[in-house]
Amino acid sequence: MGNRYVEMGLSAPVNVTWEMTFACNLNCVHCLSDSGKKRAGELTTRECVRVIDDLSSSRVFQLNIGGGEPFTRPDFLDLMEYAHQKEIVTCISTNATLIDEEAARRLDHRLVYLQVSLDGATAESNDAIRGKGSYNKALKALELLRKRNMAVSINTVLTRFNFVELDQLTRLAASLGAKSRVSRLRPSGRGKDSWSRLNVSKEEMVEFSDWLNRNLDVSTGDSFFSVTTEERRALGLNMCGACKLTCCVSPLGEVFPCAFLQEPEFRAGKVPDDSLGALWDQSSVFQSFRLLEIKSCGSCPRFDLCHGGCPAVAYHTQRRLGTPDPGCLASCVSVKSDWTNADV
Repeated sequence: MGNRYVEMGLSAPVNVTWEMTFACNLNCVHCLSDSGKKRAGELTTRECVRVIDDLSSSRVFQLNIGGGEPFTRPDFLDLMEYAHQKEIVTCISTNATLIDEEAARRLDHRLVYLQVSLDGATAESNDAIRGKGSYNKALKALELLRKRNMAVSINTVLTRFNFVELDQLTRLAASLGAKSRVSRLRPSGRGKDSWSRLNVSKEEMVEFSDWLNRNLDVSTGDSFFSVTTEERRALGLNMCGACKLTCCVSPLGEVFPCAFLQEPEFRAGKVPDDSLGALWDQSSVFQSFRLLEIKSCGSCPRFDLCHGGCPAVAYHTQRRLGTPDPGCLASCVSVKSDWTNADV
């Protein structure tokens, strides 16, 4: 993929993840951006409009909106309506606790897809991660969205605590007219502190891979290409798309390869002062990322299925790029085999 990108090139990312604020009304223990309070320097409404104009002129197809909690911005719905006027698809990641009848009405649009976060099948398991009362508020919003037949998925960050609730979560999503999506925990933001406590074991990762094969209707985005198997290969991207298909804009307008690598060394520039199209073509950060190779994975029989896995997890756990994803299924299977043999 990287070599084809260099040879053919894309004039712009297919989609852009835009974290629109650090502010959030919750305090989730695994938050990738360590959000909570609005910070000085966040893009103003006018600057956000300029960013949307830039994305539109670059023909970016989709915006993946996140935060923080985007609904804490008073101008959020106005900005979404402006993006829709520009024919940009918006996928909004939200805790849904601030969605009321009026917000649901304004979001009822063909270009809107909502991704509601739930990290447990019950109030007890979810609220232990996301905060007291968050489960019931999210379900109330999901009912509002279901009545409007809006495109919705329930997104769950996989942890060792909700690992046993996956079947319950998929049934819950179906009962609410939503699709199921499972995302990977990554050690960024507050996830750095909760990683060792929340991350699944290698044995559980193997079991999760088997579960995904039995539940092909569950989406993972590209977050679990490290455990992709042949059965799921055709369902989505099986390698990191950072700087090849996508990139990330922070609440301050800083541009990074992805939402999980918002570190100073990966800062490519700042919008709207810089043109995203120019950064996409000329940034040395992006260019080096496109040429990134996980050489030690080249001989692995699973290389064509995962291409070395997630660079962000490798970076945060080993403090450098170009190393294998520690959650790779090949290493997990090896560990499970050793563990099983020792147990016999």
